[in-house]
Amino acid sequence: MKQFKFLAAIPIIMALIFISCNNSADEKKADATTAAPDTTAPKPKEPAAPPKPFNVMVVIHKVANYTKWLPEYEASDSAKTANGLSNYVIGRGLGSDSNTVLVALKMADYEKAKAMSSSPYLKERMKKSGVIGAPTIFYEEPVMQDTTPLAPNVARVMVTHKVKDWDAWKKEFDSHKQTRIDAGLIDRVVGHSIDDNHMVRLVFAITDMAKAKAFMASKDLKDKMAAAGVEGPPTFWYYTVAKKY
Repeated sequence: MKQFKFLAAIPIIMALIFISCNNSADEKKADATTAAPDTTAPKPKEPAAPPKPFNVMVVIHKVANYTKWLPEYEASDSAKTANGLSNYVIGRGLGSDSNTVLVALKMADYEKAKAMSSSPYLKERMKKSGVIGAPTIFYEEPVMQDTTPLAPNVARVMVTHKVKDWDAWKKEFDSHKQTRIDAGLIDRVVGHSIDDNHMVRLVFAITDMAKAKAFMASKDLKDKMAAAGVEGPPTFWYYTVAKKY
């Protein structure tokens, strides 16, 4: 009789276990659906650091014929590579000055670049390519270098002058940035000679040629340069980028 009662109770026990399991599953499901959503804001991405400025060897010279000069220049790429140089930019003077050519090369080794610039090999290559007269060569250490691509044929101006003190000049220069923008000028390169930070060279892109030329000839700029410690008259050279590598 007792055995019969036990067997009769089995379905009831199983039902209770089943109900208990279902209740537990339902409670877990309810907990999952009612849990507070994660409202943590994703961390903003760090802005990319601007590219580090690279030293540049710059050569400016006249050529008899630009079209004939260019392939001769590019034929010496292996020699440039062997001396730590790589093609960067070629510029040409504006208007009647189009046969004045600027060659800017990225420079990995200052001493090797200097040695090449005075080598018989380079003199022979220049002669063969139609270079007229002695080139002007300088070695630049930029402290600011904007390599953002610009629209084709945007004119540029290179300004060269000597300063009494680099730090004092730079402070004055930086304080007049908005004035330059208002005059149609965008800072592209700010730097000095590697072995002489008194010799300053600047490159500006020009958004308004009339405004830029008026500013370059203005008393305002002359006064600003005097306040910044510029010694002697500056030189201005206007050009466009003919090729970028």
